[in-house]
Amino acid sequence: MTLLRDLPIIFLSSEEALRGLAWENLALRQQLAVATRSHQPPRLRSRARFFRVMLSHLWTGWRSVLVIVKPDTVVRWLRKGFEPYWRWRSRKHPGRPPTDPAIRDLIRRMAEANPLWGAPHLHGELLKLGIQISERTIPSLRPRRKPKPPSQTWLTFLRNHLTSMASADFLTVPTATFRVLFVFVVLSHERRRVLPFNVTEHPTAAWTAQQLVEAFPWDTAPRYLLSDRDSIYGTCFRQRLGGMGVKEVLIARHSPWQTPFVERLIGSIRRECERRFRASVQVRRALASEEVEAGMACTG
Repeated sequence: MTLLRDLPIIFLSSEEALRGLAWENLALRQQLAVATRSHQPPRLRSRARFFRVMLSHLWTGWRSVLVIVKPDTVVRWLRKGFEPYWRWRSRKHPGRPPTDPAIRDLIRRMAEANPLWGAPHLHGELLKLGIQISERTIPSLRPRRKPKPPSQTWLTFLRNHLTSMASADFLTVPTATFRVLFVFVVLSHERRRVLPFNVTEHPTAAWTAQQLVEAFPWDTAPRYLLSDRDSIYGTCFRQRLGGMGVKEVLIARHSPWQTPFVERLIGSIRRECERRFRASVQVRRALASEEVEAGMACTG
């Protein structure tokens, strides 16, 4: 009865303040009716929830008159009321529309005939044929490729061929007379064994090949020899390797990490031998200076 009495004021009155007062009176009366029930705390029925949802659509000041519930609760009721509606709408056409079987077979045949084509390429060819399809749908229709076994890494290759590999490299050592000596180092990977090496001031390809023959006498030559792209390994060196049945494996340019064993050996030589030699020279110089000072003191 209250709703019927206030309807003419709400919809026929031209004054905004009067309509707002009527909406406020209607909302407060409805909440008062809920609060006077025997339920503690008061429970809102479906009709009361529907009234608050409709009130939020018809009146802009509906938040100011809510006492029993919070505005966020009304918004949650509104969203919950739309769930059955969209559930009912989605029953007619669930999910995306299915793709034509003829288009599926065409995509499979195109992908099998051109294994290097990706989804963008296939999508472009289908558009040329006048077939409208999303590019994101093509990967799900393509036949899955069989996974290829992963190729072994360089470090795995080295570990698998330790018994048949060796590394060779040059080490430069400056002398006290400002000369530079070249040390040819050969390392066997099997036990990290340093083979006999030699030192020269003017290395050549023939000298390097002869040092390699002396490092692997008789039938002890490895199957592979890792070396860098230094110009010292010339034609004479490679011919000697071929005669010994050794295959030269050249590392990439500026990639010393591809010969890690011999590089670590060279690093150890620089850290241990050269530093200890320099330290011993400094100690000898200090002892000699002390002896000179002591001699001068005795003479004085």
